[in-house]
This record gives sequence, C-alpha cells and structure tokens, in this order.
Amino acid sequence: MYLVRPIEEKDFDAFQTLAELSGPGFTSLPDDPALLKGRVDQSLQSFSADVETPGEEGYLLVLEDMETGQVVGTSAVKVGVGVSKPFFNFRIFSIAQVSAAAERRFDMDVMILVNEYNGSTEVGTLFVHPDARGGGTGGLIAQARYLLMAAQPERFSRTIIAELRGVVDDQGYSPFWENLTSKFFRMDFNKADFLSGTTDKQFILDLMPKYPIYVDLLTDDAREVIGKVHSEGGGAKLLLEREGFSFDRIIDIFDGGPLVSAPRDSLQTLRESCLVTIKTGARGTQRRRLSNDRINGFRACGAEVEMDGDTLIAEADILEALRVKEGDTVRVVDQT
Repeated sequence: MYLVRPIEEKDFDAFQTLAELSGPGFTSLPDDPALLKGRVDQSLQSFSADVETPGEEGYLLVLEDMETGQVVGTSAVKVGVGVSKPFFNFRIFSIAQVSAAAERRFDMDVMILVNEYNGSTEVGTLFVHPDARGGGTGGLIAQARYLLMAAQPERFSRTIIAELRGVVDDQGYSPFWENLTSKFFRMDFNKADFLSGTTDKQFILDLMPKYPIYVDLLTDDAREVIGKVHSEGGGAKLLLEREGFSFDRIIDIFDGGPLVSAPRDSLQTLRESCLVTIKTGARGTQRRRLSNDRINGFRACGAEVEMDGDTLIAEADILEALRVKEGDTVRVVDQT
C-alpha cells in the first residue's frame, strides 16, 4: 500500500536521493541541496497557511511505502508561476509565405519567446524511484495533486499547466539545445538548466533572441524533437492527457519539450470526484482513489472499496492511513 502526503523535514534525505536519480533535464528537481531545502520549507509553510486566493505557494507531495516507511516518489503543485520570476517558453506560430510572381504559397513555423502563462498553477516534479514504478504508483502520486486542488480550488489558479521533459540523453545531450539555444548562451545544457531552476531567469531575457526563429532553419534532429517528450516521460504525458491537458504549441526553450495546459475546473478529477461518508468494513471489489479532502494534513491513497449510495466502505487501515474516522467525509474518484 502506498500513501501520498505532504513532505516533512524528515523526508529531506529521501527527497535529495530522488533528485539525484532524476537525471539531466529535470529542471524542477535539481540536484542542489540548498534549493531543495528551500522548496521543502516553502511547502511546509504553504500547507499550513490560511489561503483564500492564489499567491506563490508551493506544495510538495511524497509517495510513502506504508510497509517500509520509505519515501519512493514525489510530485508538486506550484501556484503563481511567472509572477516574481518570468516563465519563458517558445510559442510556435504558422505564417503564410506568398509570392504571386513566383506562384508560390506555403506555411512556415516560427518560434517566439513568450511569458504568457504568468500567474498559472503548474503541476510537476513527478518522479518515482525506479524500484517502485508500476502498479499504479505514478498514477497515484500524479492524481493526488488534483485531489489536493479539489479540496480547496480557490487556492489554485484557473489555468493549470505542466511542462514535460524534452529529449535529453543520459549524458545530457539535447538536440534542440545543441542546435539552437546553446548558440545564444555559450554554456553546456546542464549549466543552463541548473541556472534556470536556481536563479531569477534574468539571464534568459538577457541572452535569448527577441525576434522570430524560423523552424525550417534548424537541423533535422533539432526539428524532430520539437514537442517530443523524454524517453521516460511517456507515462506522465498519458496521465496528463487523461486528466484533460492538451498541447497548444508551447515548448521549452532548452530541450524543446511540450508544455500542456487545461482549465482548472475542467480537470477530470475535479469534475468527477465526489464527497462521501466513510465507514469501516471488509475489503471491497471497486478500485478507487481516496483523499481526506483537506489541505493541512492532506492524505491520499488507492483502495479496494464498496459504495453504498453516499457511503464508502473501506478497511480500517485505509481510514487510519487517511487519518479519518468512521462517519467522516472523504473524496473519492476513479483512477485516471
């Protein structure tokens, strides 16, 4: 059994291990102890804060193996991106090229640096230890973010986004970076990726071109990875699409990976989850995901339950994991 809960100070070593395992290009989980510690501190403050409107809170969740007590995964919700620090991406536009004299008309794609998702809420930092993957662990830690939003939607922005890691190999080689962006930064991919995650990102505004970039001028291997996900990102992409996210031709400026977005209130978990009364009983036959429907002290897990009208019947250890008692209200949803 696995439990999703807010990160605690005692989880820091395990959190740092996950960051070390995440590999090159995982901007939201850099191998930087000081930065990771800051994110843990911010999360502790955010979960305990009394929030009525979205600010710049950050919520870090961890996946705990209930049998061993080990933290084996993480995900996060970051509110108000691009507010105090810009959130740069390339937007791809199609333009028409027409010449009557040459009897030619064709469309060409251009990329323009934008900061148009400022103020949005970002879901990300989704990573599960390789030894714990499979059996729905990634789906649980991912969907828990939307169960958290459902507990108090007004804490989060009306637009939800997610950045998917682009094509980068184990040595840190990114075709998009090497054939385009590196020409403006004159540094290796890992250093630029690190600066993006640890600074105010002013260096991007200072060094990136302010004019459209024609996609047809890129090398073949750079064009081929535009909007493509990392070899380990296919599962995360599928989970986002099932939840209702879609790609609207916004890509990362470093690796060309896709940014996907969705209106908060259209997310499948927020639309289809419901509140029910929980009751202790035998293990059921219906596989569901549950949360205790609160921010401070949030808990979520998967369980085999039975539904009896507005009552959910679950084993006693499920109530214990969620820190609820018989007669309390919990949120239930199908697995995405």
